[in-house]
Amino acid sequence: MLLYSTVDIALRLLVWLIIARCILSFVRHDPHHPVLGFVYEVTEPVMAPFRRLLPSAGGIDFSPILAILVVELVRSLVLNIIASLL
Repeated sequence: MLLYSTVDIALRLLVWLIIARCILSFVRHDPHHPVLGFVYEVTEPVMAPFRRLLPSAGGIDFSPILAILVVELVRSLVLNIIASLL
């Protein structure tokens, strides 16, 4: 059960960090702030492949939406697999 909870929390946190990154893109901020650096460092490996797949349209980046959908799908699949093993 610990594995299930850990995976669930980690992937939910990743979704929230992607949402935070989206919000931060609309706000002027210091890119050298340690917390903001953490958000960007954690989310960039997830977002970069989707950004290559979906180029921005009219200055709007749709890659976070696709990234969140895929992370949620992976979370659901992994948690179902873990639950079936327990």
